[in-house]
Order: sequence, then structure tokens, then C-alpha cells
Amino acid sequence: MEPTDDRPLKNKREIISWVLFDFANSAYTTLVLTFIYGTYFVKSIAPDEITGTTLWSWAVTLTAITVALLSPVLGAIADQTSKRKLFLFISTIITIIASAMLYFFGPGQIFPALVFFIVSNIAFELTNVFYNAFLSDIAPKEKIGTVSGIGWGVGYIGGLIAMVIAMIGFVSPEIPWFGLSKQAGEHIRATTLLVAVWFGLFSIPLFVFVRQPGKGGSVSLQKGLTRGISDIKTTIRELGRYREIVILLVARLLYNDGLITIFAFGGIYAAGTFGFSFNEIMVFGIMINVCAGIGALAMGFIDDRIGGKKTIQISNIALAVASLIAVCAPNKAWFWVAGILVGLFAGPNQSASRSLLGRFVPKNKTNQFFGFFAFSGKLTAFMGPLLLGLLTGWFDSQRVGVSVVVFFFIAGGLVLTRVDEKKGVAAAK
Repeated sequence: MEPTDDRPLKNKREIISWVLFDFANSAYTTLVLTFIYGTYFVKSIAPDEITGTTLWSWAVTLTAITVALLSPVLGAIADQTSKRKLFLFISTIITIIASAMLYFFGPGQIFPALVFFIVSNIAFELTNVFYNAFLSDIAPKEKIGTVSGIGWGVGYIGGLIAMVIAMIGFVSPEIPWFGLSKQAGEHIRATTLLVAVWFGLFSIPLFVFVRQPGKGGSVSLQKGLTRGISDIKTTIRELGRYREIVILLVARLLYNDGLITIFAFGGIYAAGTFGFSFNEIMVFGIMINVCAGIGALAMGFIDDRIGGKKTIQISNIALAVASLIAVCAPNKAWFWVAGILVGLFAGPNQSASRSLLGRFVPKNKTNQFFGFFAFSGKLTAFMGPLLLGLLTGWFDSQRVGVSVVVFFFIAGGLVLTRVDEKKGVAAAK
């Protein structure tokens, strides 16, 4: 890539290292949150699938509330202290350790399994606050959609490769790798160890090669907390200056809730409603990651041409249609159609949201606004899982529960129509 402004497209090593973190963390999303561990919890650790679905929804809900409360404050502290890499490192280590701990809990051990899932998921979500904030530092605004799209695309490739390794080595073979026993699901639980190793290994380049913006260490954590909270109050008082960011974040409150719910319950829904086996869920997950990688890479380039807002809206419409198909699907074939659509447009939805905010944020508030970005993704994120769990329990039907996601994509798209992308970019200068 050639320079397009007064900076180089930073150095390629930094961009590659940043992208590799997406490659690293996708193993967690794919194997723990969406397809394998969540399904294992519902089918094997919990006493029955309805109870398991409800408990899992409460765990995801608690994660969402905690992240919503912590992310703006931690983002503001990172801005004040110039310790973004340190915060990212700490949250990454916690994610890795807590993910590995999930291996040790089998059928009936509901409480410790949920505790370590919640800890790992909170830490994982916080890594994204600090990781995403690097985007506007490593890419010029006119290429931010492309770089963000490459990150998401490579991330889905990482999730795909991790899924394939898990399927070949642990889930499918008669004798799993390392002599793991199939009794009590040891071979399934071992996928969380794969996540820990994968995340740790491929996150190393970012910590080695990506530079910490700012002077670093010039303000203590105590002063950073005080100034960070003060800065948040100032930002809230001056929200009128950031109208387009505010509307974008409100829209994302809604449509991202639909995505979170799909990711958290996709495998659970496939197993409970359509009778997918672990092998079928693995194949389904591989297919979604292939489609998601293609979608994120392709739409990343389109994002820089038609704009982030249009890219998000296209994906919102497609995801609403996909969700409706999944709810009404009479058989596995139609559910696969829904899965393909979700795969193609989930990545662009997330990537374009990240790049659009990157175009809107002032440089001196990058971490803080990406903290609000995480906040907007989590403030009401408990609503999707909570409503899904409640409706599933009330109607004794996962189909009724999953139907709630259609509403979130439609509502988010309607709010996003109020965003003026040109004004948002101009306000950041």
C-alpha cells in the first residue's frame, strides 16, 4: 500500500500485526461463544436444553452489562495515561487464562463453568475496546474501511482455521489428539485450551510491533482515572458537537444486539431446534466463517467507495432477512440458507461500524469513543439474550426466542438513517 497522506500507511508490519490480533481473537468467538462451548454447556453441563439456554442467556446478559459500565471509563483512562497497550495486554491475558479454565468443568458443574465463561467473555470484550482504538492510528481515513475489512476478513479466516483444527483433532476423530477421553466431553472441552494457545500465540506480534500512541506513562493510573471520568463528563456535556457519533452509537445499540444474540445462540439454536450434532455444528461454523471472511474482505473495499453508512444498512437488511428465514425454516436446508446470509453480512456490519466511527472520532478522544463504541454494543446487549431466554422459556420454543433478533436489525437500521456521514467526517477534523 502506498502513502496517501502526510504519514505512510504506517508501516506494513504494524498493520499486519494489528490484523493478526483479529486472527487471534476470532478463535474465542468461534469456539467458545458461538459454536462449541456454548452448545456443550447447553447440551451437556446444564440439566436440559431449555434450562441451559436460559442460563447461558443470563451469563451473556451479565457480560453485556459489565462491559457497558467498564468500557467508557477504561477507554478514557487509556486516553489520559497513554497505556492502551498495557490495558490490552492485561485483558488479553485474563481472556486466555479464563478460557483455559473452562476445560476443567464437566456435566453438572454449572456454577464454575458460568463464572469462568463470564470472566473470559468480559475480558475478551474489553480487549476489543483497546484493539479497535488502534485502527485510526494505523490507517488514514480514506483507507480505514479497507484496513478494517481486512482485519475482520482475516479474523474470520482465523476462526475458520481454528474450527477446522478443533474438528479434525478433537471433535470428530475416534481417538482425539493427545489421548483425550470422550467421557464427560473431555475432547469437546479441550477446544477451550486450543483457544487459549491460539489467542496467546497470534496476539504476540501486536504487542511487539504496534507502537503505543502518545508519550506513555506521563500520567499515573490514579490521575488517569480522575481525568478520564472528568473527560467523560465533558464529552457528555458537549454531545451536541458529536451528533453523528451519538446517532451512530444509538443505532448500534440496536442492530449490534441482534448480532450478539446470533453469535451467542447460533449453535445452540441449530442443536436444539434442528437437531445438529457437534460435527454438523462444526461444519456449519466452518461454512459461516468462509462466507464471513469473503463478505468482510469484499465489503471493506466497497465501504471506502460507497461509505460506511450504506454498507451497514445493506448488511442490516440482509441480516434481518436471514434471521426471519432462520425463524421460519422448515428444515436444515433452509437454516443453511439463513446461515450463509448471516456469514456474508455479519462481518461487513461489524467492520463498517468500526470504520465509520474511526472516521468520526477526534484524535485526542480515540480510546474514549471506542469505549463508548463498546458501551453502545453492550448497553442494551443484554436485551437480545434476555428476551430470547425469556421467550424460549415462556413458549417452550427456541424459534419464538430467536425471532426477537429481527426487530433489532430493523430498529437499528431505522435509527441509522439519521446519520449524516459527511458531517461526521468534517466534525472530526
